[in-house]
Amino acid sequence: MTHAPFIEIDGRAPTVEAIAPTLAGYGHFTAMQVRGGRVRGLAFHLERLDGATRELFGTGLDGERVLEYVRHALAGAGREDAAVRINVFQPGDAPGEPVAVLVAVRPPAGVEPGLKRLKSVPYQRPAAHLKHVGGFGQGYFGRRVATAGYDEALLVGPGGEIAEGSVTNIGFIDGETVVWPSAVPYLRGITLQVLEVALEQAGVRQDSRPLRLADIPSCDGAFIANSRGTAIVSEIDGVPLPTTAKLLTQVGELYDSAPWDTI
Repeated sequence: MTHAPFIEIDGRAPTVEAIAPTLAGYGHFTAMQVRGGRVRGLAFHLERLDGATRELFGTGLDGERVLEYVRHALAGAGREDAAVRINVFQPGDAPGEPVAVLVAVRPPAGVEPGLKRLKSVPYQRPAAHLKHVGGFGQGYFGRRVATAGYDEALLVGPGGEIAEGSVTNIGFIDGETVVWPSAVPYLRGITLQVLEVALEQAGVRQDSRPLRLADIPSCDGAFIANSRGTAIVSEIDGVPLPTTAKLLTQVGELYDSAPWDTI
């Protein structure tokens, strides 16, 4: 069943005039899972929103303003547990003009259980360091691979260099090391950043280096991660991957135990 989101713009019910500028398809967003009025990696979310607002619109975005709108929308939706998306856009078109903040609240969501099968596609997102709107390529390839029976599209560049999933980051296991693909461009997702901190605190080695599709058979495992959580990958392009590495389980446990921040 599809649930219509509860939406507010700058803490108010949206009018047609207020929501019309979003049709231009220029802006950015962050997505989070809220439980009990708390979220993992809150500081990373606020840094993402402020940095992207400065780059796209030439002005900053105060974190407390964002949190006030999120609290108001959660209260209006009557939810402490929710999937929350925060979109930032500019009602006008002159650099430096004030931005508007749209908050959409939906029922909470998590990773579907089970191992994940990935299909590579020759695509890299434009301005991929930003979580920007208008991701047609991601949606196009995500739907194509889903129709073919896969769970996620794996975006690769020239020479088969692995970048990211269509809506996920991907990490690989090499012995006792978590390896993050270093392809440029790609998005440093919030869950990736939360995991980096958790892995460092647990004393787990991490590396960032180029990885190509040809390297997959030599990997000891892989996982994907986004705001819904983490999941183990069982195959990429029909090439099976080990799924029983201790470090794969540890990655999931570390994320599940990561601290929650009050909104």
